[in-house]
Amino acid sequence: MLEMLMQWYRRRFSDPEAIALLVILVAGFSILFFFSGLLAPLLVAIVLAYLLEWPTARLQAIGCSRRWAASIVLILFVGILLLMAFVVMPIAWQQGIYLIRDMPGMLNKLSDFAATLPRRYPALMDAGIIDAMAENMRTRMLNMGDSVVKYSLASLVGLLTLAVYLVPLMVFFLVKDKEQMLNAVRRVLPRNRGLAGQVWNEMNQQITNYIRGKVLEMVVVGVATWLGFLLFGLNYSLLLAVLVGFSVLIPYIGAFVVTIPVVGVALFQFGLGTEFWSCFAVYLIIQALDGNLLVPVLFSEAVNLHPLVIILSVVIFGGLWGFWGVFFAIPLATLIKAVVHAWPDGQVTDASS
Repeated sequence: MLEMLMQWYRRRFSDPEAIALLVILVAGFSILFFFSGLLAPLLVAIVLAYLLEWPTARLQAIGCSRRWAASIVLILFVGILLLMAFVVMPIAWQQGIYLIRDMPGMLNKLSDFAATLPRRYPALMDAGIIDAMAENMRTRMLNMGDSVVKYSLASLVGLLTLAVYLVPLMVFFLVKDKEQMLNAVRRVLPRNRGLAGQVWNEMNQQITNYIRGKVLEMVVVGVATWLGFLLFGLNYSLLLAVLVGFSVLIPYIGAFVVTIPVVGVALFQFGLGTEFWSCFAVYLIIQALDGNLLVPVLFSEAVNLHPLVIILSVVIFGGLWGFWGVFFAIPLATLIKAVVHAWPDGQVTDASS
C-alpha cells in the first residue's frame, strides 16, 4: 500500500513544473480567501480591464498609441456609466422605493388568498399553519425591506467613491501598462512555470470570452425583458428587468430566484387572468432564448461543463468568496478542469530494474 502511494506521488509530483503550478495555485487561492474583501476594488478593476482590452487593442491596431487608446476607451466607458447612473439608476431606485412601499399590500393580498386555501382544501391545509406562515413571511419581508434601504443609504457614499475615483484610475493603469504589470508578476513567479504558463494562456482567453459574453448577455436579457414588461405595462418594469439582467451572473440559480419577484408583482397586478399568463409566457420565452440560443452563441469557445458542476461551483466558490466567487464560478471550474487535464502523469519506472 505504501509503495503504491509512493509511486502515485512520484508520478504526479516528480515534475518541477507541476510543483511550481501547485505553489502558484495555493498562493493565489490563499490570497483571495483571506484578502478578498480588501481586494474587491482591484477585482472590479481587473474585470473592467478585461472588458476594455478588446477595444483598446483594436485602436492600437489602427495606429493609436497604447496610452491614447486606453484613454479614449476609458472616457467612452465612463460616459456610458454616467449615462446609466443619471438615467437608468434613478428610475430603478424610485421603482424600488415604490415596491417596498407597496409590499405590505401585496403581502396582505397573498395572506387573503392563502386564507381561502383551508376552505378549498380542508384535508390538505390547516388554517393555523397558513396564518403562521403568512405572518412570518410578512415580518421577514418588511425587515428585509428596511435592511435594504438602510444598507443602500449607508453604502452609497462608499460605492460612489470607488466608482468615481479609485476603480477608473486602476482600470486606466491596468490597461495602459498591461505589459509592465505582467512582467512584474512574472518576476515573482517560480522559474519552472512552463506548465503554469500553458494553463494561464488557456484560461486568459477563457476569462476574456467569459467576461465579455456575460456583460453582453446581461445587457441583451435585461433590455429584452424590459421591453417585454413594458408591452404589458407591468409595474416596476425597469427594476425587475435590471434584476433579471443581473440574474444571468448566477447560472440556473439566478433565473429561479428572480422569477419569484417577477411572478409576485405580475400576480398582484393582473391576478390569474390572461394578462398574467401572457406576461409570464413572454418572460419564459426570453429565458428559453437566453439559455438555448444566446448562451451557446456567446460562449461557444468556453469549455463545456455539466450543469451539476456549474451549480456546485456557484455554491462552493460563492460560499468562499461571496459575489466574486459566484461571478467567477465558471472560470474557476474551468481552471480546475484545465489544471487536471494539463497535470503531468509521468510513468514511474521500477527502482529495482
